[in-house]
Amino acid sequence: MADAKYIEIQVLRYRPEQEAEPVWQSYRVPYTDDMSVLQGLQHIKDDIDGSLSFRWSCRMAICGSCGMMINGKPHLSCQTFLRDLLPGPVRVEALAHFPIERDLVVSVQPFVDKLEGIKPYLIPKEPRTLAEGEYRQTPAQLALYEQFSACINCMLCYAACPQYGLDPDFTGPGAIALLHRYNADSRDGGRDERMAILNAEEGVWTCTAVGYCSEVCPKHVDPAHAVNQNKVNSAKDYFLRFLSPKGASR
Repeated sequence: MADAKYIEIQVLRYRPEQEAEPVWQSYRVPYTDDMSVLQGLQHIKDDIDGSLSFRWSCRMAICGSCGMMINGKPHLSCQTFLRDLLPGPVRVEALAHFPIERDLVVSVQPFVDKLEGIKPYLIPKEPRTLAEGEYRQTPAQLALYEQFSACINCMLCYAACPQYGLDPDFTGPGAIALLHRYNADSRDGGRDERMAILNAEEGVWTCTAVGYCSEVCPKHVDPAHAVNQNKVNSAKDYFLRFLSPKGASR
């Protein structure tokens, strides 16, 4: 290892059994040009300090579990390479705006609660028997929501959202993007139920249109676009109520 290249990785540690507040800890890590930040953290855990805690699974930007703040910005650590962060140091900390459980591990419960609240599944407009066959959809109908179905629940958009940092009750960009995916699906009949969430005090109107959520999204879901579209839908929903008792559900 005499010819190995090294980079300093600074990790914000929090071990509740021994620390009242998070503290920075520095590690000198050998690296190659193809190493990701996640691999750097794995080297620390395997060869330097086995007490380091973080989440990861697929290492291919699919599972969304290795999201963290890297040099102050939300990233998937498997998709962020050490060579792009030279000469260092690289500062790694838990995702912003979420309760830290240990080191780089945050509680996902606030996000899961929001996902469950939007009913992220198809609610058929009318029941069909197996004999009637599948619910058919044209390519054009699929195109209306396909982009918003690519979310991997990495929560980077929440870490990037200043409004969620100020108001944890805000439904938030990721959940609203997924809500839009189902409302825009021609097979779904749950729009009225979900519009109640969008129209609520902590719905789309809490967003201050910063747009950083879309910048950090690793799958180009563009949650800011979904939020903006649903501000329009929410406004229509409001004004149509004055025209027809059932106008808002058309």
